[in-house]
Amino acid sequence: MIRELRPEDRAPWQRLYEGYQAFYGFHDRPAAFYDKAFARLVSGDARDFHGLVWDEGGRLLGLTHYVFHPNLWRDEGVCYLQDLFTAPEARGRGVARGLIEAVYAAADRAGVPAVYWLTAEDNYPGRMLYDRVAAKSPFIRYNRKL
Repeated sequence: MIRELRPEDRAPWQRLYEGYQAFYGFHDRPAAFYDKAFARLVSGDARDFHGLVWDEGGRLLGLTHYVFHPNLWRDEGVCYLQDLFTAPEARGRGVARGLIEAVYAAADRAGVPAVYWLTAEDNYPGRMLYDRVAAKSPFIRYNRKL
């Protein structure tokens, strides 16, 4: 079952989010990082991030975080799917696809049909799914050197 993130999901959500952070090479984030992220996700502020989870009998198997934001090219704005992670033992069971489709549905309900996300070039398992549920953009992302 896919549902909104709840305050009582804190510990299992953090286990998943730690896995996601580690996948992208971020290990040993301070507790305050997770505290702040979770507080934002469950704040109820429509202008901040939203969280969805795949809940299987009280066990969280996947998460996604998304946010709506303005866009000069689209009056209705756009939806950025920032994070998507599935527990290793649940991969290949449709969890990630279900979470993406749930974000699509939330965007449609909000009248914001344009949804986009980024992934690592070497995330081949993820990209195999993304190529089936979305169109790959021709754009290349650049980051400011810090």
